[in-house]
This record gives sequence, C-alpha cells and structure tokens, in this order.
Amino acid sequence: MIIAGVGLSVLAVVLVGILVARKVDGDSANYLVAGRRLGVPLVAASLMAAAVDSNATVGNTDLTSSFGFWAGTSLALGLAICLTLTGLFLAKPMHRMKLFTLGDFYRIRYGRGVEVAASVLMIFAFAILMAGNLVACGFLLERFLGLDYTVGVVIAVVLVLVYTIGGGMFSDAYTAAIQIAITAAATVALLWWVGSTIGFQIDPGMGPFDLEQLTSTDAGAPINWATLISLGIGDIVAIDFMQRVFSAKSPEIARRSCFTAAAGTAIVGVAYGLVALTAVSVLGITTADGPVLFTLLDDYAPPGLAILVLSGIVAASFSTASGAILATSAVAVRNIFGVRRVVDTPGVKDPLLRWTRLAMVPIVVLGVTVALEVAQTGILLTLAFDLMLAALVVPFLLGLFWKRGGKHAAVAAMAVGLTVRLGLFVLTPTIYGVPNDVLYLPNDLVPATFDGWPTFYGAITSLLAYLVVASLRPRSIDEEAWALTDTATAEPAPADASVVPAGVTAQSSDTATKPVVARATDPDVGDGLPSPA
Repeated sequence: MIIAGVGLSVLAVVLVGILVARKVDGDSANYLVAGRRLGVPLVAASLMAAAVDSNATVGNTDLTSSFGFWAGTSLALGLAICLTLTGLFLAKPMHRMKLFTLGDFYRIRYGRGVEVAASVLMIFAFAILMAGNLVACGFLLERFLGLDYTVGVVIAVVLVLVYTIGGGMFSDAYTAAIQIAITAAATVALLWWVGSTIGFQIDPGMGPFDLEQLTSTDAGAPINWATLISLGIGDIVAIDFMQRVFSAKSPEIARRSCFTAAAGTAIVGVAYGLVALTAVSVLGITTADGPVLFTLLDDYAPPGLAILVLSGIVAASFSTASGAILATSAVAVRNIFGVRRVVDTPGVKDPLLRWTRLAMVPIVVLGVTVALEVAQTGILLTLAFDLMLAALVVPFLLGLFWKRGGKHAAVAAMAVGLTVRLGLFVLTPTIYGVPNDVLYLPNDLVPATFDGWPTFYGAITSLLAYLVVASLRPRSIDEEAWALTDTATAEPAPADASVVPAGVTAQSSDTATKPVVARATDPDVGDGLPSPA
C-alpha cells in the first residue's frame, strides 16, 4: 500500500513534467532558463525543492539521530544560509548578467581556460550531489518494495530523466511546485503525529540548545561548523541554484525567491531534526536498522502518513536530481565543448538544446556510478560543496566584487584550494564523523579528531593564494579586453543595473535602452534574449 501510494505521486510528478515540455518550443533558452519568465512561486519552489532533498531529510535524520541536532540539521540550515546570502548579495547582479550557466561567469571574468577548469569541477561535484539523492531513492525502493538497491537507483534515475530530458527548466519548475506542496503537507502531518502520539523528547546533549555541539571538539563542533560553512558558502556556486536564479522574470523576483526558499528550507530541516531526536530518545531507533526515517515510517507511522512523507522525499529527490542533471549537462555542452544557441536560422535546429539533451545520458551514468560506489546521503552533499568551497567560491566572489584579480589569481586559488582539500581528504580517517571509505591512505599524521578542519584549510588557502597572486600579478589589459569582447554581443543590461562583475564594463545608458541583436553563433552571454521588463 505504501509503495503504491508513493508510486502514484511519482507518476503524477512525471506526467506534469512531460506535459509542460511543450513550452520548450525548440529553444535552448526555454530549456535551460525557462525563457527567463518564472515568477516567485515557481522560482522559490524550485530553489526550495533543490534544497529540501533526501540529504536534508533522510541524511539529516540519520546524522541527527547519531550525533545530535547540529550534526544533521546543519545540512538544511547551511542551505538556508546559502539562499539568504544569495538573495542579499548575488541574485540581482547575477540575474542582470543574463547568463545561461554559472560557467559563463568564469569565462567572462577569467577567460576560456578557467571556464573549462571550473566547469570540470562543477560537473564532478554535482555528480556527487545527484548520487546522494539517488542513494535515498535506492534505499527507499529496497526497503518498501524489496528491490535490489542497484535496481532502485536505476529506476529512480530513469524516471527523472524522462521528464527532464523533455522539458528542462520548465519541467523542473512545475514539478517542483507539486513537490513542495507534498513536502509542506508531509512536514506538518509528521510533526503533528509525533507530537500527539509519541511526544517530543530529546536526550541530554543532543538538542538544538546544547551548544557544545558548536563549541566542543569532543561534541563534533569542527564537523558541524564545516557542514554549515561548506553548504552556507560553498553552495553559493551551486550550478542548479544559479540556473533557477537565472530563470526568474527579474532580478527582484530572483532575490525574493531566494528568501522565500531559505525560510522554507530552514523550517523543514528543523522539523525533521526534531523528529529524529524523538525517534532515538523514545523509540530507540538507530541507523543500524537502516535510515532512521524509513524505520520510523515503516514500523510505527500510519500508512497514510508514511505515503505522504515518503512521497515528499522522493519528489524532492527527483527535483534535485533533475536540476543537477540539467545544469551539469548544460555546463558540459556550453562551457566545456563551447556549443552555442542558434535561433532564427531557417533549417537549423538549436544545437545547444540538442546536445544538452544528449549529454544527460553520460552525466546520469556518472551519477549512478557514484551512488553505487558510495551509498551515503548527507555525507555526499557536504563533500560535494566542500570541494566547491575549496576551489571555486573565492574566484567567484572576488571576481564579482574586486577587479584586481585575473586568470592567474583564479587558477592559483583553484589549484591550491583543491590540492589542500583533496590532500587532507585522503589523509583523514573520517569524513564528517563517519569512516572514510571513499579514499583513505592509512597514516599516523592525521588523527580522526582533525575531521572538519580540512574544510577551513581548503577555503583559507584558496583565499590566500588568490590574494597573493592578484597582488603580484594583477589582471592584464588583455584580460580586460577579452571580457569586453566576450560581452559585446550580450543582451543589454537594464538601465538601472548597479552591479556588474568587477572589471567588466557595463553598457552605456544609450545602448542599455536599445535592443541588441546577437549573431546566432556568437560566444555571447545572453544569446540575444530580450531583457525582462
């Protein structure tokens, strides 16, 4: 009964995704950024669905039940912090640039070489993120339907691929609205049931006000802070988040959507954390029996509630996986292979649209491979953005707001940060509190108590490398000329645009009010899309 109910909800989501695919109309602008015409409800829903996935629910409850409130709920709170920071400082300037992918920014600001290097890192990180959501779906089908874990992962990814490959961002946004409605109802119902039948109870030292979890190494403080920072700051360069920001109707809508999604993400994350603490304290559920949330729903909850909650988890996981597949494929095709949008050319189909769809197949294979090799949820989410924090955040933020650094500074920051982070990763015996079964070189240099600190060292060394190289070898005139050339055919920024990437000259007011027609195959930014009203 439970799996049948979940199956019906999944079928409804897939059908909606297929039905809205006609909105693409053969144009990659509609496919990748929904024609830049989504309002707050759809943008906020898609952002929140990307945040409240299996990592922030199943992964959250597993880590919370084992190590305390801040160990697990930090997954959702970190993403909420990221959305808040994006709304405060980044949504408006990034939307005004009329980009198709986040990789476009690295090309405009630092040149083609940095664009490719950054894009490779994004693809690798998002294969890990996609895998985390496939893991949850695989476990769910294994437990409730008796399917082999591998079969469950494959079924989940096929269903996601069916509607993503057809409708792109439109399918993602419209299905996200359904998914968030299910998640909201499931969260309220779960809280009511736990409170009315079990009663909320938290063991000493495990709750949200037991702040030794944020101050004591013995209580996991370095790991908890590493989670908050890697997601709160590292997720700023999340290609699926930015893809949704680019799809908004205007910079202000992008900004408001980020705040709305941040609030919803925090509420859901805290709710699932409290449920996990109660399950451990009152019912004695542990991860030894499998995911804590699945055990609670299967052995204790009424079938109707189990159907609702599991439907929300699967739906949110589908949304995150869909966004990751779409954004990663777009980055691979546009930013690595240099394919551009072609419109209004008789007899020529848009190659960016065609190749993005085709690229989804190998991207999905990569994500499935990771999911089968590393069957973890929350850990995979944090690891993905830990790598992004170490390599890409510094060149992004300083490139946006400080004009001195050029490609040499960006390369130094990426190389040093990534080298330090990966080096410490293979030397540390645990990853965020669990054994490092991914890639560990046995040694006596780095103890398990060092866990969490590598996140900070990777980010700090990246920042120092950027600042030092930018001071010694600032951005050259040739690099500035490249940026001007690369944006010359871009669609005009609104006349009131007040922030553009540091070192990239905004268009003058007399051209900002006139339409600019881009040549069909120019390596431009906005590809000639009309500026939103």
